[in-house]
Amino acid sequence: MTPASKATTRNQTAYATPSERELVITRIFDAPRSLVWAAFTDPMHLPKWQTGPEGFSMPVCEIDLRPGGTWHYVWRNAQGREFGATGTYREVDPPRRIVTVTNSGGEENTSTTTFAEENGRTIVTNTLLFASQSSRDRAVPLAKFGTESSYARLDAYLASNN
Repeated sequence: MTPASKATTRNQTAYATPSERELVITRIFDAPRSLVWAAFTDPMHLPKWQTGPEGFSMPVCEIDLRPGGTWHYVWRNAQGREFGATGTYREVDPPRRIVTVTNSGGEENTSTTTFAEENGRTIVTNTLLFASQSSRDRAVPLAKFGTESSYARLDAYLASNN
């Protein structure tokens, strides 16, 4: 068992702050790595689950999955308000690793997501490196709020496609 798989059990998300600027999110999914990778990287799959809290949707999901390529997502809440995010892929190593960079408020943040398969299950570890501790501290509650519901939705989506 890898250290990441010890950090969480199925259907539970683990959050850690191992340094002043990092947030590490880990979850085990009951699906093979190839399917989980596709769910995270294919614009056909992503809007079906990465919508955050109940009542949100993802009307825009553009992905150019290559180093130097960009991604652009727009979420819409139940009242019709939209929120967008854009980033650049630094590394793409299918189906093992993705590194992206976003710029928020003039601060560069890096997200490294790894996909490890053990016994037909996939351990996803997302390490977010923020520009400062205060940026990380502001992001933690928002990350937990959106991640919990999205990952629960992903569990169901993977089960229906596995």
